[in-house]
Amino acid sequence: MAKLVIVYASGMGTTKAMAEAIEEGARSAGVETVINNAYDAIPEELAQADGVALGSSTYEYKMLKPMETFLDKLKTVNLKGKIGAAFGAYGWSGEAPGEIADRMRSYGIEVIEPIVKVKYEVNEESLEECRNLGKLLAEKIKK
Repeated sequence: MAKLVIVYASGMGTTKAMAEAIEEGARSAGVETVINNAYDAIPEELAQADGVALGSSTYEYKMLKPMETFLDKLKTVNLKGKIGAAFGAYGWSGEAPGEIADRMRSYGIEVIEPIVKVKYEVNEESLEECRNLGKLLAEKIKK
């Protein structure tokens, strides 16, 4: 069975809710999932997965430090050819998901669009967008 690993860093819980909705969408499409916050995530787990979704809230115009630290650790594993997605919440500027996508591409991950961003808090529409991202990831990694 195809496997998706989702890692997030969330300041106020919004990015965590996004990660859970992505997981829900991927599972509904028949993909095994693992979800962890950036503190607990293991880089090698991503190397063994078919796809990855990484997300962080934006704080002071950049991603949260736990995600930045986790991304630095990913330099030690081979992620070339994996399918990935970036996501995150923000209040004003929203740079984190784009920064994450750039780092993922630098590791050889094929980042699919859209990069999903949610301003302030999730609502049913934004959760559905995240579920759809999970389904899209699932479709791509099952091929």
